[in-house]
Amino acid sequence: MAIKSIQYQQHTLDISYEILNPTASVDMIVLHGWGSNKGLMNKSFSKYMSTFRHIYIDLPGFGGSTCNLTLQTKDYARIVELLMIHLNANKDIVVGHSFGGKVATLLNPTVLVLLSSAGIVWPKSLTVKSKILLFKTIKIFGLSHFRKYFVAEDAKELSEPMYETFKNVVNEDFSEEFADYEGKALLCWGEQDKDTPLKSARKIDALMKDSQLKIYEGDHYFFMQHAKDITKHIEVTFLKSLEH
Repeated sequence: MAIKSIQYQQHTLDISYEILNPTASVDMIVLHGWGSNKGLMNKSFSKYMSTFRHIYIDLPGFGGSTCNLTLQTKDYARIVELLMIHLNANKDIVVGHSFGGKVATLLNPTVLVLLSSAGIVWPKSLTVKSKILLFKTIKIFGLSHFRKYFVAEDAKELSEPMYETFKNVVNEDFSEEFADYEGKALLCWGEQDKDTPLKSARKIDALMKDSQLKIYEGDHYFFMQHAKDITKHIEVTFLKSLEH
């Protein structure tokens, strides 16, 4: 594991990363989801694809990386790009899980691998709408310290900058960004995923110009049980990208 200090918007962010197979000529950037870290992704994929240089990154505010300012998804993508410049890394393959899938899409790699990516927004349930309305009401009366009882699990115990960041990114619709992607995309999804449901995968697949969808048994973290098969599809997809 290593740390690189990145200057961004007059702030210093310490970004934690790990590189495997450092002499390989093809780069594979791996980005985790919201509330997770590079360790989870490393554990899943590090034993496979030895012909690629694996670069596992803790996104700002997670794992060993710091974050002392409010960000949007486009800021995350720019920070990853700045780190890649320091590492002399190319956008050959970028793998992104959940929130990391949105960041990966903005990086516009040759091969984009989305693992149960966020970015498709569906109407909120009546229960969720009611909780939001109730919290806004009690906030008017100075009772915002009850926030932890109303916010999503992903937002609890966050620092103020990270909570504001969460509010920025949680409901972003990336339909246009998915449609604009020009490279080859591999979409891998858990059939029982409740966080980013399978219908999101089908919509992204329909939006993209050159994509294929692989469905696996499992939930939002399905890839931990199916990493070996997923890596085979990543290798095949990358080889196809070289044919043009």
